[in-house]
Order: sequence, then C-alpha cells, then structure tokens
Amino acid sequence: MRTANPRTVVVWTLVALVGAAGWSVLALARGEDVSAAWMVAAALGSYAIAYRFYAKFIAYKVLRVDRTRATPAERLNNGIDFHPTDRRVLLGHHFAAIAGAGPLVGPVLAAQMGYLPGTVWIIAGVVFAGAVQDMVVLFFSTRRDGRSLGQMAREEIGPFGGAAALVAAFAIMIILLGVLALVVVNALAASPWGTFSIAMTIPIALLMGFYLRVLRPGRVAEVSLIGVALLLLALVAGRWVAESSWAGAFTLAPSTLVIWLIGYGFVASILPVWMLLAPRDYLSTFMKIGTIALLALGVVITLPTLRMDAVTDFASKGNGPVFAGSLFPFAFITIACGALSGFHSLISSGTTPKMIQKETQVRMIGYGSMLMESSVAIMALLAASIIDPGLYFAMNAPSGVIGTTVQNASHVVGGWGYQISPADLAQAAKNVEESTLLSRTGGAPTLAIGISEIFSKVTGGSLRAFWYHFAIMFEALFILTAIDAGTRVGRFMLQDTLGNLYRPFKNVSWKPGLVITSAIVTGLWGYFLWVGVHEPLGGINQLFPIFGICNQLLAAVALAVCTTLLVKSGRLKWAWITGVPLVWDATVTLTASWQKVFSGDPKVGFFKQRSVFQDAIDSGKVLPPAKSMDDMHTVVINSTVDGVLSAILALLVVVVVADAARVCVRHIRRPALSSLSESPYVRSEIVAPAGLIPTREEKEEMRDAVGAGQGG
Repeated sequence: MRTANPRTVVVWTLVALVGAAGWSVLALARGEDVSAAWMVAAALGSYAIAYRFYAKFIAYKVLRVDRTRATPAERLNNGIDFHPTDRRVLLGHHFAAIAGAGPLVGPVLAAQMGYLPGTVWIIAGVVFAGAVQDMVVLFFSTRRDGRSLGQMAREEIGPFGGAAALVAAFAIMIILLGVLALVVVNALAASPWGTFSIAMTIPIALLMGFYLRVLRPGRVAEVSLIGVALLLLALVAGRWVAESSWAGAFTLAPSTLVIWLIGYGFVASILPVWMLLAPRDYLSTFMKIGTIALLALGVVITLPTLRMDAVTDFASKGNGPVFAGSLFPFAFITIACGALSGFHSLISSGTTPKMIQKETQVRMIGYGSMLMESSVAIMALLAASIIDPGLYFAMNAPSGVIGTTVQNASHVVGGWGYQISPADLAQAAKNVEESTLLSRTGGAPTLAIGISEIFSKVTGGSLRAFWYHFAIMFEALFILTAIDAGTRVGRFMLQDTLGNLYRPFKNVSWKPGLVITSAIVTGLWGYFLWVGVHEPLGGINQLFPIFGICNQLLAAVALAVCTTLLVKSGRLKWAWITGVPLVWDATVTLTASWQKVFSGDPKVGFFKQRSVFQDAIDSGKVLPPAKSMDDMHTVVINSTVDGVLSAILALLVVVVVADAARVCVRHIRRPALSSLSESPYVRSEIVAPAGLIPTREEKEEMRDAVGAGQGG
C-alpha cells in the first residue's frame, strides 16, 4: 500500500485550506463586501480535491479501469468514426463538445437568486453528479463498442424502458441542438468580426488534422503551437475585417447563417473525426480555457467585489423578472451544464468512446472535462455578480416588464430594490458602443459585460468595448463546437435506433447510413431553427422554455442506466455513486415538470398560461409578449405544445427509471437471469498515459514501446 510523502500531504492540506476558506467567507459573510476571489478559491480547491481523490476512487476502485484492455478505437479503427486519438486532442474535443451555451447562460440567469445558491449547486453538483455521470457513461460505453445511451438502455434495461429512453434521448437531442444553433445565430448575426474569426477555425482545423494524420503524426505540441498562432491571427484579423471594406461579405443575415450552420453540421457529421471535428474542437479549447484562465487571473489581480446579494428575495418568492419560479426546483434546472447535464451523456456515449485510447483515460477526459466546464460556469456566475445589480436586472428583464426607455427601466428596477439611474444605464451602453443594453436577455450580453468589466480594469477602460465584443464572439465559438459534435452524436443515436429495424445501420460508419441519418438529424434541428429565425414566437423559440427541463430529464435517464450497469456488473455496493444523484435529479426535474404543467401561476404553468391568453383572445385583448392577435394565437399553441411535451417527456423518464429499478431488483434477487452486453476482452497494443502528464512509470513504458516499435 502506497503512503503519501510529507510534501504531498502539505500540498493537499494547503489546497483544502484554501477551498475551505473560500467556502467559509461565501457562506458566512453578510452585510459586508465579499471579494469574488473567494468564489474562485472555493471552486478551484473543491475541484482539485475532487479530481485527486473522489474521481480516482471511482475510476480505480469502483469501475476498475483496465489499462491492458483494448478500447473500441483500437479494435474497430476505421479512420472515420473509430480512431485512437491522442489524449490531449481528445480532451480538447470532449470539453469543446460538452461546453455549449449552458455553462455561459444558465449561471447568468440564475444570478437573480443570488450568488450563493448557484455557487453551491455548480460545485457540489459537478463533484458528486455531473462529472460522475460523464465518466461512468464514458466507461460503460467504451466497454460496449461506443454504444449510444439509448441503445445501452435498450440492451441493459430491456425493450420497454429502452424504447422510452431511445425516443426521449433523440427528441431531447434535437431540441438541444436547435436551441444551441439559435444562440449561435443570434450571436453572429450582423457581426463580421465573429463570423470571420469562427469561419477561419474550419480551414485551420483541417490543416491541423492533416498535419497530425499525414505530415507529422504524433507531433501534438507542434500542431498546437501552429494552431494557436493561426487562431490568434484569425481573432485579430476578425477586427480588421470588421473595420474594412470586407465587412459586408461577413455581415450575414440570420437566415443566411441558418443555411451555413445546417451545411456545416451535415459536413462535420460525415467527415472522418480526425479531419475536422477533433482538431477544431481541440483548437477552440485553447481559446475557451485560455479566456477563462485569464478571467480567473483578472479576478485575482483586480479583486472585484460581489455586488449581487448572496441570496435575493426572488429566491423565496419565485417572482423573479428573469425567470419565474422558486429556488427549488428552478435554480437547479436553469443551471444545468456546469453542474449536471444530460447532453454530456450523449457525447460520453457518442464520439468520445470511439476515440479514446485507454480505459484509464476516462478519469481525465470524463471527470476532468466536466470540472473544466464547471469552472466556466463559476466564472459566468461571477461575471454576472460583480456588475451593478440594477444593470443586471435591466439587461435581463423583458421589455414588456421594464419598458423601452432608460427612465422607465430605472423606475421599475428601483421598485425591486436595486437602484440605478437613467444616466448610468445610458452610460453603460455607451461604454461598450451599444445603442442600448435594456432587455438584452439570454445571458450572453450580461456575461460579456462582466468579462469586459474585469479585463478593462487590467488593460484600461479604453478597451472596454473591445472586450465586450470579444466576449460576444467568444461565446459564439463556445457554442458552435457543441453543434458539430452534437449532430454527429444525433446521427449515432438514430443509427443505433434504426439498426434495431435494419441491421446495416448498426455499423455507424456504413456510408449510406451515415449520410441518410446525418441528413435527417440536420434537417430536423435545421427546420426548427429556420422557423424560429423567421417567426419570433415559432420554431425552436416554441421549444426554448422546456430546454432546461429536457436537459435534466436526459440526465435522469443517463444516471438510471449507469446505476443499472453498476448493479448488473457486480458493483452493487457502489451503486449509490450514481443512485444518489439519480434520486436528487429525478426529484428536482419531475417537480419542475409538474409545476410547469399544472401550476396555477401563468408565469410558470404552461396550461395556465394557455388559459389566460385564450381568455384574453375571447375578450379581444393583446397581452405581452404578443404584439398582435396572431401572436396571441401563437402563444396559445406554444403553451399547449410545451405543456404536452413536458408531460410526455417526464412520463418517458418515469418509465425508464421504473424499468431500471425493476431490473436492479430482479438482478439482486436472481442474478442468473441477468446478462451484460459488454464486448469481449482483447489485449491492447497501444501504450499511452492515463493523465495529461505521464508518470515516471508511464514514461519508461512509452520508451520501451518506442524501442519495440509499438505505442500509440
């Protein structure tokens, strides 16, 4: 048994003390200024301890990862979907794929409840639920030739619960992709800087892919330097383009962006993973992590004060202007990515298990990537909490509530207890070269204001507008990487489902199948996106209100599958690791679903909202956000559709969880009746480290492998 040396004990004791100090200040300080640096300290200390101890315990004690076992990437390598990928590149791909709009937008919106509830959920949620889900799903999918979540449910739970999981997962995936694409369109519309810079990441990624595959295989450090240099050039050139005669060519209308996004999603789904998907995600990770790291450094340097209350009155009253509903359950629905996200389980059972070199890497890629995403969520919450609360509510409350003038907005926000003058509202917009910041809902502009606030204190106030527009472009890049990987995963899910009816679809690299299913997936989310762009209350806008609930319902499906697999694979005593988060997530999400369907508050309940608007139609009245009688009818339709969908998806998840519980009980009583669909053991010939930095033993093993002409 290994014993920690004194130096290690001292280091981890200091880490624990830093984290504990951060938590103590955040929890106990009331009525005094609290530095945002304490939020960073609490997060980083918690992440470090969780990764070092809890994640290692799960990987080696519970899952019993086997470094000698060949992964699907090695056994089924075909250069299209299955391809052994360097752990550093795969870490970048996986992080970029899971880190979409959620960790940027959700925490910003949830800041209306105060900074403390969001901080607790983001950190505790990721440590005990989100990162655990991602790692365990990745492990079990890797053991099953990269099977999708729905297909694993069908094989391990049974046809009934499995069918419910397949339908629920695919439907939710289409909704999530449509919402993510809409955020990208809104961010890039009429933004030549953002459009040019993001477009340039595609040829840069193609160059990196061919460099690693053909020109200099294995030279990850070289291609990283080349890619980062070209990316920085593209970012700088984007501003030059925006100020030049070329600006018109890259100033695209929303409908044009929709067409480009659909085309990109289709092409990215069918090209070999090494060519575009993996290198582009790896490239974007440098910008994502680099920006967040610089933001954390900026917080440490400038020590901004958390100006939002620790817990606001809206948390208990449930009448917040940003979103309606009380702290429980809606704060835990609004903050999904960064704490616990069902979308991640689709990536962990989609592209990543088909590319991972060694089972031992699931800890770094599954658990580690989720911690990285959680750090993004913490920084987003921090950015929303350091700006003037009056400005925060003026930006995030709809125009139907605060009006369209700074005078009216100042008066309404003041009535909520947050004072800000009309002059201050006008000056805030002028500082970032915007005509107005009123009702800039969705979270992204608020995050951009927070980022510009921190960076401008380091570089000077004259660059505040530059940092604001940089942050807007950064957010679009963040989200786009989830669309390309998500479309490919949607294709895998559809192929697995159709493979139950027509066997050739089971081979996810079968070219007719991959083209057909890619076209169907892009066509579905593309249709909702197209309609949403052209009709403010239609298309994907119709489904936007159920985005958070859908995501967390999918997490319940993933955790149910994980718990079932832990029980069936002889790990019953460790089933609490996913079972406890499952109970929590199911309780929160089904409570939220019930309230969204049956609540008597029209701001919360879909059917009550339908009733109110229908009564207004009968009386000839027009209620906001509708602007005409046609809009009123659209709101009635939307409320009906959202209410019915919420009920159906919740019912499907209840079926999955109940069927999973039945299978677990049956296995405990009569283990002989259970069977596992795990792939047979094949010895691995690849030699690769488990973590980002090889240990001394791994370095020696790699040297020996190179000498013998092996390695990966």
